Amino acid sequence: MDVAEIVKLARGDAQADLALRNANLINVYTAEIYSTDIIIAQDTIVATGPGYEASDELDLGGKYVAPGFIDAHVHIESSMITPPQFARAVVPRGTTTVVSDPHEIANVCGLAGIQYMLDASEGLPLSVFVNAPSCVPATHMATAGADLGADQLKTLLGHQRVLGLAEVMNFPGLILGDPDVLAKLEAFSGRVIDGHSPGVTGPWLNAYVAAGVGSDHECTTLDEAQDRLRLGMYVFIRESTGARNLNDLLPAVTPDNSRRVCFCTDDRHPNDILDDGHIDYILRQAIGQGLDPVTAIRMATLNPAEWFRLRDRGAIAPGKRADLVVFSDLHDIQPEIVFCGGRIVARDNKIADLWPEPAVDESEVRDTVHLNWEALTPSTFAIPATGARARVIGVIEGQVMTQHRIENITLEDGFACADPERDLLKMAVIERHKGTGGVGLGFIQGIGLTAGALAASVAHDHHNIVVIGADDQSMLTAVRAVCQLSGGFAAANQDMVLAQLPLPIGGLMSDQSVEAVREAMDLLLINSAALGSDVHDPFMVMGFMALEVIPTLRLTDLGLIDVEQFRPVSLFVED
Repeated sequence: MDVAEIVKLARGDAQADLALRNANLINVYTAEIYSTDIIIAQDTIVATGPGYEASDELDLGGKYVAPGFIDAHVHIESSMITPPQFARAVVPRGTTTVVSDPHEIANVCGLAGIQYMLDASEGLPLSVFVNAPSCVPATHMATAGADLGADQLKTLLGHQRVLGLAEVMNFPGLILGDPDVLAKLEAFSGRVIDGHSPGVTGPWLNAYVAAGVGSDHECTTLDEAQDRLRLGMYVFIRESTGARNLNDLLPAVTPDNSRRVCFCTDDRHPNDILDDGHIDYILRQAIGQGLDPVTAIRMATLNPAEWFRLRDRGAIAPGKRADLVVFSDLHDIQPEIVFCGGRIVARDNKIADLWPEPAVDESEVRDTVHLNWEALTPSTFAIPATGARARVIGVIEGQVMTQHRIENITLEDGFACADPERDLLKMAVIERHKGTGGVGLGFIQGIGLTAGALAASVAHDHHNIVVIGADDQSMLTAVRAVCQLSGGFAAANQDMVLAQLPLPIGGLMSDQSVEAVREAMDLLLINSAALGSDVHDPFMVMGFMALEVIPTLRLTDLGLIDVEQFRPVSLFVED
């Protein structure tokens, strides 16, 4: 529809396609709510107000209408479902736009993985924008399946749905002037550049912002949020499956700074999306804690639209895309009708099957587990003791940051052993991309297993095989199960596989429906609990224990990493 036609419709000189009558419009520009009509032609809002004619009408009877919700930062791969299935899960919840970072599959399959995500998200009722992954690999301290430099990332700049550069996780590299990192920022100069700088303060934070990074979703404290807001950054408040930061950060939001705050889910599993919600869940939680509803809605709509320069959405006004959410209770937002591009795409939490799933070539994103798993034995997980005390990864409930603990280790016949009675479990990361045979070994507390083991091919961001267990045999059984699936999750006890979830696409995503994935995930969580874990979702937590860019202690296939020192460290410590 050209400008002349839009103007003609806006004047009222032609009949529009749809009139939403008696809407309580939530105006995120002026923080007003008022009764009016919303006039739509094709995928565009052409007018608001009375007196317009349309070929179709819908009387909303005073229900509230908000702009479609925008997730400011999400890894679709972390939902373990393909983009079409992800749309089926989140669109009924009112999410009509996401800004995705496909660095999970990029770390496995490189540019082919990014292209797969672009192709698989084409033509959906959910608008999927992409920020080019800035850190493939995240660092030199793990083995990934690909290495994307500035020249390769530049090839993405011409795609209409590629907005900018995704979270710059290698903040030490940027701040200390690593040429490869700086080349990526230079390549995306003038585009949006998202950040990832947990714990960074003072001169280092100044340098990070001066380089052009304009947002951060890794804040966990009020001080961190305040530091970034003062330097002009956007703060994305994250509420994911493994990292729940809303409660801690919401007090930082004030009437004066709320325009620089957005919401994001980052990594959210299907059971949480289907049971609790997506951005709508964050809105309900924030409003329930006292945040003004219109302010909260603006943080989920206009704010991210402005940061990402998506000028065609984020508000209800003439010329904007007709992405709309209809609901009855301003203080308990439960989407009843969702419009995307002027069409009703969901009602009462059910998607309307209005689009065919795109036909996508998956040949380059399957069969990605490349290790001789049949050669693994229980001795693969044996840790010769070179001391009596060791560094231990300490899980922090509801956070992806960890503690760096020093614990006495149980020793048997010269080997360091797990001690489930002290919640001291073994952890291993096994390289699966290049057949290097690399295995990192360590200990972890906070998962809670009293028996058995959990394994996965999802280990951010290198996505090698990660396993945590109470004994070596269970760890072997779980790892072998994951490899036989060509990637996925498994729970095991001794020689028995208790539950599993195949993730054949990159070892990250299922080729099944969101409902099927959720069912398999529920069974995994039931068995994890039966093995002693009281963690909400130990698989999500486990995956982040291998991410060597979030403080303080992590484990990769190359060994134990002290993130604060940004270098490998020995497992055992001197007395």
